[in-house]
Amino acid sequence: MIKAAHGVNEGVARTHVLIIVQNLPVPLDRRVWLECQALVARGYEVSVICPKGPGDPGRQQISGVRIYKYLPAPQARGVLGYLLEFVYCWIRTALLANKVWRDRPFSIMQACNPPDTYWLLARIWKRRGVRFVFDQHDLNPELFLSRFGTPTSLSGRAQLAVLRWLEKQTYATADRVISTNESYRRIAITRGGIDPAHVTVVRSGPDTSVMRPMRPQVPEPGVSASRHTLVYLGIMGPQDGVDTVLEVMEELVHGRGRRDVDAVLMGFGDCLEDLERRCTELGLDDLVTFTGRAGSELIGRHLSAATIGLCPDLKTPLNDFSTMNKTMEYMAYALPSVSFDLVETRVSAEDAALFVPSGDVAAFTDAVESLLDDPELRVELALRARERAAKVLDWSPQSAAYVQVYDAMCAVGEAPAMVDGFEYVDLDDPDALRQFVLTRGPA
Repeated sequence: MIKAAHGVNEGVARTHVLIIVQNLPVPLDRRVWLECQALVARGYEVSVICPKGPGDPGRQQISGVRIYKYLPAPQARGVLGYLLEFVYCWIRTALLANKVWRDRPFSIMQACNPPDTYWLLARIWKRRGVRFVFDQHDLNPELFLSRFGTPTSLSGRAQLAVLRWLEKQTYATADRVISTNESYRRIAITRGGIDPAHVTVVRSGPDTSVMRPMRPQVPEPGVSASRHTLVYLGIMGPQDGVDTVLEVMEELVHGRGRRDVDAVLMGFGDCLEDLERRCTELGLDDLVTFTGRAGSELIGRHLSAATIGLCPDLKTPLNDFSTMNKTMEYMAYALPSVSFDLVETRVSAEDAALFVPSGDVAAFTDAVESLLDDPELRVELALRARERAAKVLDWSPQSAAYVQVYDAMCAVGEAPAMVDGFEYVDLDDPDALRQFVLTRGPA
């Protein structure tokens, strides 16, 4: 077993990191939870502020991470609704940040977007010497353009201008920026004016030691052994294209007369109720299951039991440059997938998925059907997917890059490694190796 010499580095052990996330509760937010675990394993103290999930307590400690939670805001509707949501969450977060500080002062604050509003909180805490890390999960101006198109009204142009200003202020406040891929990194450098040395790519790679195929002991509810199951995993917002899944199912079942296919849709979002209504209108209720919010165990069971993963995200200013977690999660479970052709999705999957032109539902359906009818192709893509997920996309190297951001800010060097009390010889240090060869003992 490898461990740091003399225990945890003392410089790290004195560093308390506060992570702020508004989009999802922790540990449901897989990326943020993996980040927390990486910091704890390195010896940092970690606290998180986030909204509550259903049934969550206001305060938790899980695996060494202290989690402070507040009641989520009501579902936002319209511009005023989103404004009230952002203000409410900001105030609740600011109050909890004071509570975290009273419990244990923190040295670094990390904010995960959306939204791009916590730069102001960071500036307030910078007066006490707290440094700010911006973990950019979304491009909010592109999100606006993807959902509403190029604005023509005065109100629309004003909203887009506000989003661009908020992003600019976040970049200007950040001491370091963490980007989910090279496309985001390029935008942080060019549009955000960030020093390239201060922008680090940390992909949202799956932990493939945990996310891996498993053979279910009993069939999943609603899953027949004689059927092929199509699966979708992710947020169900206007920009996510989940209605395409229903269109594909409608064509396969009613248009092409297939009786051997069903679908499971895991996730939640603004469009969930509309999708459920549309499913009923298409006469697919007996063949499509909506699970709602899904935890890791349910995700693992369904991705292990499914036949094909679906990535229906259309080519938009946001989606083209965003890394789709669902794609990598399908790959981790050796699940072949079909996707509309997006720049960063190709970076993730390479030749381990089938790609079709964005918006071409007929071509998407054809690709799905080709996989349903060709078990050898399914096996080929599944093996490629799992291998790439484990060897290229795995969280382990991403974790190292993430922790290095904090180590660099804290001027922490690499700790020498030990195995059962014996320290490894540094093979990159000729003097150390020479000393070892001459003495076969301690330096």
